[in-house]
Amino acid sequence: MILLLFVLGLGLLILGAELLVRGASRLAVSLGISPLVVGLTVVAFGTSSPELAVSVQSTWSGQVDIALGNVVGSNIFNVLFILGLSALITPLLVDQQLVRQEVPLMILASLLVWGLAWDGAIGRFDGALLAGLLAAYIVFVIVQSRRSPSAAVAAEYDEALAIEPGRGWDRHWAVQVAMVLAGLGLLVQGSNWLVQGAVTFATWLGVSELLIGLTIVAAGTSLPEVATSVLAALRGERDIAVGNVVGSNLFNLLGVLGVASLVSPTGLPVAASMQAFDLPVMVMVAFACLPIFFTGHLIARWEGGLFFAYYVAYTLWLVLQATGNAHSAGYGAVMAGFVLPLTFLTLAILSYRHWRARASGA
Repeated sequence: MILLLFVLGLGLLILGAELLVRGASRLAVSLGISPLVVGLTVVAFGTSSPELAVSVQSTWSGQVDIALGNVVGSNIFNVLFILGLSALITPLLVDQQLVRQEVPLMILASLLVWGLAWDGAIGRFDGALLAGLLAAYIVFVIVQSRRSPSAAVAAEYDEALAIEPGRGWDRHWAVQVAMVLAGLGLLVQGSNWLVQGAVTFATWLGVSELLIGLTIVAAGTSLPEVATSVLAALRGERDIAVGNVVGSNLFNLLGVLGVASLVSPTGLPVAASMQAFDLPVMVMVAFACLPIFFTGHLIARWEGGLFFAYYVAYTLWLVLQATGNAHSAGYGAVMAGFVLPLTFLTLAILSYRHWRARASGA
């Protein structure tokens, strides 16, 4: 019964996110907002609405480890799994200035969250700061897109979203508002069931709620991002495949953590293991995007395979730690002392060679 509740909750989250994104996108275009702005805000943030619903619900229910683990795990999953899988399908060419701009912002937001968690909690003031930065970012994107929108980028978003407010059964604003409200309602109920199921799973398996939040819940709430980015990659809309991940990660860090911290009377306590390992991994994953996105503006298949392999390795380490496996310490030492430094050294050398080539060409 608990497994059924978990699966039904996940299904309601996905359906709710779809209704919310569809309704909000069409309502925004009906109000005269361009598809470019809709794609960079409503779609990217709407696909993260399951993370918001689950984190707020778990905070209200007292399972704060699930709330924080959901955000950190989702950000790691989005970059390593989704971008890795998308790049394995087709190399991702990152030509869009708006996407390249968001990568440094994602890194700064990751560092900010890590810094705010340094004292052992993300408090209400921290949440207000994060939410305020998200509001400022949305205003900045809207103003920027209106001042100098790229015709190619705008056309790509217009084609990908296929928003035609004057046609179809959802052309009327009342239907669009109803879709938004229905989506929100499904998100609330789905998050409630998902959190209940996750807590029960953690009890049954004898593992921490933090581990469940970092793995099962994080992957489940990221399914809308999986569908959006993989479909965009298959269609050849590569900027959207990348932009959706980066935009969702920004919303997770600023919006989801900000709101979850605000609704919690005492803020979000940060476990020692989260401070020592998972948050640094999230920051390193964000930094790993920077040289790849600027090295020929291409995420090649081998780089996508590297991302995907790292997600498998990260998940395996979490499982070994949770089960108290005797090999977990040695596995972690090999990853931290050899594999990760070698990978970052390779990316740094590639970035330097690309920079030298551009400098000599100029």
